[in-house]
Amino acid sequence: MQDMRNKTEDTICAIATGMGDGAIGIIRLSGPDAFSIAGQVFRGRKRPSEMESYTAAFGRIVRPAQNDGEGEAAGESLAEKEAGENPAEKEAGESTAEPGRMRGDTEEKEEVLDETVMLVMRAPHTYTTEDTVEFQCHGGAFGLSGVLGLLVEKGARLAEPGEFTRRAFLGGRIDMSQAEAVMDVIRAENDVFYRASQDQLGGLLRKRVTEMRDKLLTETARIESALDDPEHYDLTGYPEELAGILRQLLTELAGMLRRSSEGIRLRDGIPTVIAGLPNVGKSSLMNALLGTDRAIVTPEEGTTRDTLTETIRLGNLTLRLTDTAGIRKTDSRAEEAGILRSYSSMEEAELVLLVLDASRQLLPEEAGLVRRAGMEKTIILLNKEDVPDARGREEMAEELKTLLENTESSAWDAESTDGNIESADKAAESPQGIRLPEILEISAREGTGLEPLRKKVEERFLREGFSGSREPMITSVRHKEALLRTMDALERVMKGIEEGLPEDFLTIDLMDAYQSLGRITGETLEDDLADKIFAEFCMGK
Repeated sequence: MQDMRNKTEDTICAIATGMGDGAIGIIRLSGPDAFSIAGQVFRGRKRPSEMESYTAAFGRIVRPAQNDGEGEAAGESLAEKEAGENPAEKEAGESTAEPGRMRGDTEEKEEVLDETVMLVMRAPHTYTTEDTVEFQCHGGAFGLSGVLGLLVEKGARLAEPGEFTRRAFLGGRIDMSQAEAVMDVIRAENDVFYRASQDQLGGLLRKRVTEMRDKLLTETARIESALDDPEHYDLTGYPEELAGILRQLLTELAGMLRRSSEGIRLRDGIPTVIAGLPNVGKSSLMNALLGTDRAIVTPEEGTTRDTLTETIRLGNLTLRLTDTAGIRKTDSRAEEAGILRSYSSMEEAELVLLVLDASRQLLPEEAGLVRRAGMEKTIILLNKEDVPDARGREEMAEELKTLLENTESSAWDAESTDGNIESADKAAESPQGIRLPEILEISAREGTGLEPLRKKVEERFLREGFSGSREPMITSVRHKEALLRTMDALERVMKGIEEGLPEDFLTIDLMDAYQSLGRITGETLEDDLADKIFAEFCMGK
């Protein structure tokens, strides 16, 4: 990562808080010249270079007069001069001197950009492992941008996305898995994923990966030592011993991979589709889950003609929720295209919320939707429970079973042709041994019945559970791929042991597994992949 390391010679700066109006806005300055650059623009009682680490000082950020001397000393001499003008103010740590000052016969003016609290943190005990200064200014994009531009004028460089965290990685304070966890913590949208990200940031995954790599390296070194010095190192019976060690590692890796499916869902959200016939309340359910009127709701059929996707938090999970077009026979090409997209979305989803109307009898088409959605990934929502004479869950379940038993496919099969709705629906087959999906009663209009829905979804997708057992939860596709490559390499070693291959052949795959695990922590990470990871970070982090 030579190119990445060369950039650490620069001093970088960025706005570390979100752009927009706010009470406080923080600008971060990090690098070898952080104290010198800060000293040129800060006017207060204390010099940044003389302050102890983790201390703060109040003052002003100013644009120095044109004929001021360069560097921290010039600015601070003025600060000392101000502080000496009034002993009481000096004791209080503040100066009331005006920006315009007289020095000899020349009036020199300094433009005050903002009042600030300056925090000084000394290397190596900082986020980046470098000298770091943070200015706590008034919030607001205009003022913060002015201060940032002044720091650039004085020699700093605007930080690239993720460059502060990249320097923490290069400085050895965190590994790559912890660096990725930084953005996961920032972007977390549910409690479970937030806690998993905090564990990863704290080094839980790093610790486990390091332990596994140490075992692989120890066994590789043992084989190499025996090959180099067979008189002192005996490998008699060692293949069986190595197989036992690898079986333990494979079991641990398999457990991490099982949890990875859950972890990736927690990070990216569960692909979820709301499906049903027209006017059963799909869009009303979408709005109820979102807590806002995002989807259009009218009594007219065919209002929704395309898919509408939003991200929502449901308890400890995040759903990528898609409201689909109501599925029916239609002569409208636009509506038919939307219905075909509905089918596609249902096939790709991991969760289908199939909405049925409790105020009327079920239609044969709805039995076809149940089959197409799939029994395992469907939750049936019996909507309009608030309507007088609404039919209950047990009654609707019996009716649905009867429809499923008596219809082998959709009622729309009569005139099917390739490429249209009818042929798409024919893919569903007659169920054998009918077991209905979970049925819940709701009122999308009143927003009732959503709490049981939350519990059912959590029960289904948190089956592995975030049990608090301090087991690392894999939340990255990149990490999952590295674990799969590690397992593949170890399984090749096991096969080699079974076939009686010489020990030196086994070390090739042992080191492959070692290298694959190193991709998680960044110890064997290519520069281009590291750059791609950090490019996904926000500015100032």
